[in-house]
Amino acid sequence: MADEIQHLTRAFSGLGGLGVDEPAMVSALAKWRRQPEKLSGFRKSFNGFFKDHGGVIERCEEEYMLHLAAEFSRFKNLMVMWAMHPWERDARLAHHVLHQAHPAAIVVEIACTRTAEELLGARKAYQALFHHSLEEDVAYRARDKPYCGLLVGLVSAYRYEGPRVSEETARAEAKALVAAVKSAGHAAAKLVENDDVVRILTTRSKPHLVETFKHYKEIHGRHIEEDLGHEETLREAALCLATPAWYFSEVVAAAVSDGADHHAKEALTRVAVTRADVDMDAIRAAYHEQFGGRLEDAVAGKAHGYYRDALLSLVAGGK
Repeated sequence: MADEIQHLTRAFSGLGGLGVDEPAMVSALAKWRRQPEKLSGFRKSFNGFFKDHGGVIERCEEEYMLHLAAEFSRFKNLMVMWAMHPWERDARLAHHVLHQAHPAAIVVEIACTRTAEELLGARKAYQALFHHSLEEDVAYRARDKPYCGLLVGLVSAYRYEGPRVSEETARAEAKALVAAVKSAGHAAAKLVENDDVVRILTTRSKPHLVETFKHYKEIHGRHIEEDLGHEETLREAALCLATPAWYFSEVVAAAVSDGADHHAKEALTRVAVTRADVDMDAIRAAYHEQFGGRLEDAVAGKAHGYYRDALLSLVAGGK
């Protein structure tokens, strides 16, 4: 009986992980009929969910029920997000972040990893849904942040998407970035407000930025994201613009790590849904290179039930 109880406890996400194991729960409903001693043992052993109440009953803990509601909703949220038009999805993600005092990373992600037309579409959807422009909401909500100008520039961008790059300009702008980093030292606010840094990151094409960052490494001996680490928004922007697969593999790794917080866990659904048809193969390769394992295995080991199955359908792509 102990194994059955532990199996059901795991199904309720009681031993960690993401989502709940719905088939295991349904199986218990059938197998445990007319066996109240098993349910009693389950309640007595599941200290996080139940607590002895005066020796009379094992009472459900309100806090765990809230946690459980969130875990049950993961599969629903994934399916709803998957079914949405991509422009609406991005608009709603950005609006939620801006109005719930979340970190700016999701706005950076949307602004920097979408094509010019996709970002423009998200801005149109944002206006249609919320009767404000994305740019004005970003400017207002981030008005007291040093990265406000950078963020407004990123969401306002309509980048050239052709292959042409001026090597001379890329090299000159790499030197400008090196100078800005050296001048700022460890003063992150000074760097994120630097005119050259903001101009380059918010206006140049992605192929141009890849070349600029390559020259930066040649000149300075370090990858640019290493030097932007004191200002997380700058680092995220640089990664999303030039090496999005690397950025997303880091996000997923954080989501499935032990001790991941609410925001980190929520990112797993977002990345799986938004990148499945874009660059998931590259994300899997980047994850393997960075963390030495298979992304599918990391997801399968952390998620439960229908949520796990849905995630694997998007992440593994039938492989």
